Amino acid sequence: MEHLYYLESESISIFREAFAKFENLGMLWSIGKDSNVMLWLARKAFFGKVPFPALHVDTSYKIPEMIEFRNRVAKEWDLNLIINQNKDALIKGMNFKKGRITCCNALKTQPLKDLIEKYNVDPKDIDAIIVATVTPDMFFPATACLVQEKLGATNAWGFDLSAACSGFLFALQTGSSLIESGRYKKVLVIGADKMSSIVDYTDRNTCILFGDAASAVLLEPTENKNFGVIDSVLRIDGSGKDALNMKAGGSLNPSSHETVDNRMHYIFQDGKAVFKVAVKGMADISVEIMNRNNLKSEDIAYLVPHQANLRIIDATAQRMGITKDKVTINIDKYGNTTAATIPLCLTEYYRDGKIKRGDKLVLSAFGAGYTWGAIYLVWSL
Repeated sequence: MEHLYYLESESISIFREAFAKFENLGMLWSIGKDSNVMLWLARKAFFGKVPFPALHVDTSYKIPEMIEFRNRVAKEWDLNLIINQNKDALIKGMNFKKGRITCCNALKTQPLKDLIEKYNVDPKDIDAIIVATVTPDMFFPATACLVQEKLGATNAWGFDLSAACSGFLFALQTGSSLIESGRYKKVLVIGADKMSSIVDYTDRNTCILFGDAASAVLLEPTENKNFGVIDSVLRIDGSGKDALNMKAGGSLNPSSHETVDNRMHYIFQDGKAVFKVAVKGMADISVEIMNRNNLKSEDIAYLVPHQANLRIIDATAQRMGITKDKVTINIDKYGNTTAATIPLCLTEYYRDGKIKRGDKLVLSAFGAGYTWGAIYLVWSL
């Protein structure tokens, strides 16, 4: 396995020449023997700089370090222009400048090791592990089992939770309920997705949106009831099943030659339909959690939204009366990392000293299912 740090200038020039000819078209993508490398090439030419810098690891998150590939140099591959979308409109609407994809199997485990080491936690003291993901390593055993084994958390039980982009919120509330029951003292909640494994790089509607990442939080009981998860509103609506899904791989459409040929193992999204529901649903539920807890906009330190679309985020903030400086954003760095977006924001803003003890936060998300929700959280660190 070779590590891709750079590509020959001749390969990059292929893309630059294409942009010179089609400067009014949008993002350039191509079909090659390794779509991960083609994604790297396209973004390199489009944005003029490498979008996959060195590994970033904090106490509770992991971003892919690099792209890996086995195939020959890009100049030998068949390149095709398959996306026709205006560059400026793309950046303005999605606030997407670069993303990261990986082949790293340790994506879900590394942030936990960092978290455990920083807070001097004995893995044997961990009671439960909840992994929010739509890209498990395999259907079974659960990814939680694989994480448990790698951590040496011999006394833990756990499970995977599938709620797409709302997965971390659902997992956080579930973990909080376990703590509140009084039976559990330490619960690990992980949001992790390797979206590059289910993205179709020939689909202009989805291929530029997603990235890979993992982030984790450790939940423990507190004697002060004014801290932690104060309230949550979580919902699902199965009528959204046709607008955002991956059709094959389950018992409804088991893997077959036909499902592979029909590209049914990739994300399908009706962008307009999802946007219409998401922009209203995420804003409505965020305002609802405020009203339930008598919160005013000035009470909230940060809105921590799922990082799918800047327009949806802006609409939610406006409905809540929140100014842009009180909204956590990292979509420009990582793209949509599905279950990892919200814990990534929490980790980065806490690491940077922006989130402080006593801050009132509203976490909000909308995802496939449909699934959506909001959590009112008071930061305790």
